[in-house]
Amino acid sequence: MNFQDVFKKSFLEGFTSMDISAGRVMAAFAVTCALALYIFIIYRVMTRKSFYSKSFNVALAALSVITAAIILAMQSNLVISLGMVGALSIIRFRTAIKDPMDLVFLFWSISVGIICGAGLYEVAVLTSLVVTALILVLENLPVSRAPMMLVVNLGSPDQEEALLDQVREYSRFPRVKSRNISGGKLDMVIEVRVKKEAELAKTVSELEGVESVALISHDGEVTF
Repeated sequence: MNFQDVFKKSFLEGFTSMDISAGRVMAAFAVTCALALYIFIIYRVMTRKSFYSKSFNVALAALSVITAAIILAMQSNLVISLGMVGALSIIRFRTAIKDPMDLVFLFWSISVGIICGAGLYEVAVLTSLVVTALILVLENLPVSRAPMMLVVNLGSPDQEEALLDQVREYSRFPRVKSRNISGGKLDMVIEVRVKKEAELAKTVSELEGVESVALISHDGEVTF
């Protein structure tokens, strides 16, 4: 028997089914369901209420079980594994991700299914605990104070310098983000970092020529 015959024999043996015991299947599904429920609870607790989607959370839990089933089926037969690779390659996900953290939970759910399907239950449990601890630590790290937007309507563009001088008394480095002159009036948007927000708004509103003042906060990215 030459090398070519040995290679053909080993390759053909891969097409024969591999027996997967019922105990292993039940264990894989039991651990996967437990971790899927854990991911469901963590996502519900840690996700902002404005971005929470129950259907997406349920999909995360179901995705772990489905992925584990696929991995178990792929291990049983090479023909099935090749067929599933071809079938899964044509799937396109069109659901928009509203929050970057949703992407983390999505990959977490898929990873748990793959790891449990491979029978590495300790790795799946340890991965889930490490991911949870990492998210909790990073979410609670202190961040810089987010800037606020001061929107002021002035009766004349000539009053801009007086306004900026007053703003500098409360914020060291104000940044003018927008100037809009219409009908002889000036609308300004200034980025400020202040502690005494109410005092700033009141002081600016008392300046001569100021028609309206608005101090707006936002939850966007914080720049350093």
